[in-house]
Amino acid sequence: MELRAGPTQDEVMAVSLAKLGIRPGDRVVDVGCGTGKVSIAASKTAETVYAIDRRAEAIACARQEAAAAGAGNIEFFEGDAVDVLPDLGRLDAAFVGGSRRLPEVLDTLARMVRGRIVVNAVMVGTLHEAIVSMQRLGIFIEAVHIQVSRSAGIAGGVMFKPLNPVYIIVGGAGCS
Repeated sequence: MELRAGPTQDEVMAVSLAKLGIRPGDRVVDVGCGTGKVSIAASKTAETVYAIDRRAEAIACARQEAAAAGAGNIEFFEGDAVDVLPDLGRLDAAFVGGSRRLPEVLDTLARMVRGRIVVNAVMVGTLHEAIVSMQRLGIFIEAVHIQVSRSAGIAGGVMFKPLNPVYIIVGGAGCS
């Protein structure tokens, strides 16, 4: 199954997961889980991962991918993150791969998350919205710009084809 916004690129996911700093026993949420790729990767370390997406097709895809990967510690929620998040209790880390109500999602996460909150953005407007929201909440740590290019054959040689750049915005309470 393929979703409109494809899965997070491996290189971007690696940096995002490193910034999250997930530890064994952590409870992690993946907001806008899409294909479930980040949820599955996080589930290898975290005790529990909560995967949220408002799109039924995304939840179906993520469930299928998680089952295929043998990731049994992921709980799936179809709905708006602002409505789902309050019922999850304390969280140790949060990844936001997509949200139409980002300032409200960040307001909620700032109250719930003990560790890091990482937002991935492809649009400059979303980058700005995430930074401004995190600054307002007093949790902004940094923003990182990732540009990945992959090798491709051309005329018997090798060239690099760039992928769309991604911004990784990091926030959290008590982090430096």
